[in-house]
Amino acid sequence: MEPSARQTSAAELLADTRARLADVEQAIRSHRFLEALAERRVPEEHLRALASEQWTIIASDRRAFAMLASRFPSHLAGDFFLSMAQGEGQALSLLRSYAAWVGLDEAALDAYEPRAGCQAYTAYVSWLGLNGSRAEVALAFAANLAAWGDNCGSMAEALRRRYGAPEEAVAFFDFFATPPEGFETSIVAVLVEGFAAGESPERARRAARLLQAYELMFWDTLAAEL
Repeated sequence: MEPSARQTSAAELLADTRARLADVEQAIRSHRFLEALAERRVPEEHLRALASEQWTIIASDRRAFAMLASRFPSHLAGDFFLSMAQGEGQALSLLRSYAAWVGLDEAALDAYEPRAGCQAYTAYVSWLGLNGSRAEVALAFAANLAAWGDNCGSMAEALRRRYGAPEEAVAFFDFFATPPEGFETSIVAVLVEGFAAGESPERARRAARLLQAYELMFWDTLAAEL
């Protein structure tokens, strides 16, 4: 298959995967946690839990992306996964300001006992870091990060408007609200590279389905008892 045909095939797979996952994505984007946050019904305990769960998730995801960069050091995949790891490191730094705003220092973040339903997402990302193909990871995050980014934008706005959060406290959410320039182009390029090496489109689609399911589980667990 010619490179241009592979690129078209990868883009079509991405579009088809997003269409198949539209119901789950809508459930994530319209989650009751966001509604409660916009109505100032999320107590401080849950705001602290959000910081603490993300502290564990972001640190773990950074290690997973670094592992992927070492497993796939080619120009396309290696650069992409390394940039993802660097982005998680930047997010982790920004998260400290949100945590401080809700009264948590690093010792408190480390002492927090994570909830299994919130951490299923990052456990699967860790599995992908050790076992996943380039195509599996690329397609999964292409399907996942749009909804996560939109939710982060909604949270930043609600925290500013309804909770009076300062700009430094919401910088973590603003960071994820806008995808990096050229993100989707890079995703398609990594998919093309993976498929050219014989990686399975069906396994990539499965990875996307599972990651979205774990993302929804995160929100459901976070919203428990609201």
